[in-house]
Amino acid sequence: MPPAADRVPWRWLAAGRASRSLVLVVVFVALLLDNMLLTVVVPIVPTFLYTTEYEGANSSVAPARTEPAPPALKTPPFSSMFSYFDNTTVTVSGSTSATELVNGTEINPSSQPPTTSPPLPSGCPEGEEFLAKENVRVGLLFASKALVQLVVNPSVGLLTNRIGYHIPMFIGFVIMFLSTVMFAFSGTYTLLFIARALQGIGSSFSSVAGLGMLASVYTDDFERGNAMGIALGGLALGVLIGAPFGSIMYEFVGKSSPFLVLAFLALLDGALQLCILQPSKICPESTKGTPVFTLLRDPYILVAAGALCFSNMGVAMLEPTLPIWMMRTMCSPKWQLGMAFLPASISYLIGTNLFGILANKMGRWLCSLIGMAVVGISLLCVPLAKNIYGLIGPNSGLGFAIGMVDSAMMPIMGYLVDLRHTSVYGNVYAIADVAFCMGFAIGPSTGGAIVRAIGFPWLMVIIGVINITYAPLCWCLRNPPAKEEKIAILSQECPMQTKSYTTQKTLRDFPLTDDSDVEAENAE
Repeated sequence: MPPAADRVPWRWLAAGRASRSLVLVVVFVALLLDNMLLTVVVPIVPTFLYTTEYEGANSSVAPARTEPAPPALKTPPFSSMFSYFDNTTVTVSGSTSATELVNGTEINPSSQPPTTSPPLPSGCPEGEEFLAKENVRVGLLFASKALVQLVVNPSVGLLTNRIGYHIPMFIGFVIMFLSTVMFAFSGTYTLLFIARALQGIGSSFSSVAGLGMLASVYTDDFERGNAMGIALGGLALGVLIGAPFGSIMYEFVGKSSPFLVLAFLALLDGALQLCILQPSKICPESTKGTPVFTLLRDPYILVAAGALCFSNMGVAMLEPTLPIWMMRTMCSPKWQLGMAFLPASISYLIGTNLFGILANKMGRWLCSLIGMAVVGISLLCVPLAKNIYGLIGPNSGLGFAIGMVDSAMMPIMGYLVDLRHTSVYGNVYAIADVAFCMGFAIGPSTGGAIVRAIGFPWLMVIIGVINITYAPLCWCLRNPPAKEEKIAILSQECPMQTKSYTTQKTLRDFPLTDDSDVEAENAE
């Protein structure tokens, strides 16, 4: 083979490593896989735990109840009854009394249903008390990922400032792959809990490094907003595919099948990262980033982080509680538990891509304000649904509104660092991810307990009112002051005597000639 042909793949790799678009593709795929794994378990875990723990325990107890032989009958095996209708004697089994012969038919007392518990509608699961307790357990399992991510995020932000974004991104891929394989072969609540917590560590590395990498590659604010919108589209697509994909695969193929498919996709993402990102290369930031605690004292960053937290807390509360509520009130089959989230996912995908561009034109603060208000209204409408079709409208509005908030707030976080701090983005996107994770940690863990205490409708009322109340605070992000403006405000509070010197020179006409300098000196 000629030497020029050997160099073609290396030229392609060199061009790919210098391309911003391929970096965007890598981040898009990483967020896609992370959020597919985040949501694929939503319809699987409640029904899997119900099948393995409740039905498994009852099926093992039921045969023990039916094994003992019935006690010997005290009544004689046969007795006779004289019929005055046709003057004949009828031989009757001893287990049947005369009062049980009605219109010539024999009624078996053991076949009558018990009067203590009315029969459940067809398709509804039994065990109301088990389902009520399962709200709390499933909520804690879902929250474990976000709680671990909450703890790891600040460390990842510091790590990216020291060694760059490439190595943490690849570490996130490795951990996510191990978590996916563990989900596929876990058969108990404890192993599922560990796999979910392990996913939180991998997600922290992938999301913080990925978003920080995008912010450093796309320096222009408008381009950064578009890139963030596309990257969040990967997040939205993962949420979109995850729950329906998991419910259908679990119903018709088996529990392990969706996780094995995700593990294969994760391997492809790892190969892409090896080719494009050079994860063995240490690329520390040239300037020292602003410390995390300094950023946390910035009120504008806190307002943006709060908007991310509370808007995502609504859907985080729905994930563990909505499937169980549908099982109890709608008697929904397994495949419907994941399909209920499909309208929210589709509208979130549309919202992030649409408002990645529109938010910059209409004002990102206004976009997030409207989005949070719509989130609250949509959550208030969820308990009004009587079947899965009644959930289409509220869930569509919820997904679209969260897409508005996310596509506006993520670029704002980078913009605030450029405007008020040092333009190093690892720590600020660690804070953004912490806010996102707080919503997904507090939401499921408290949502299950609130549902058990006061019911699912009141849970939706509480989180809906919180979002509507918080929405006006987004107005504070309308025109945040820059660092120079802050210094000017301080100088006004502590005035200093200053002198200014101005010089006036005559302006020269263009184009300049060789004698223009001499003419200027003569004029002075």
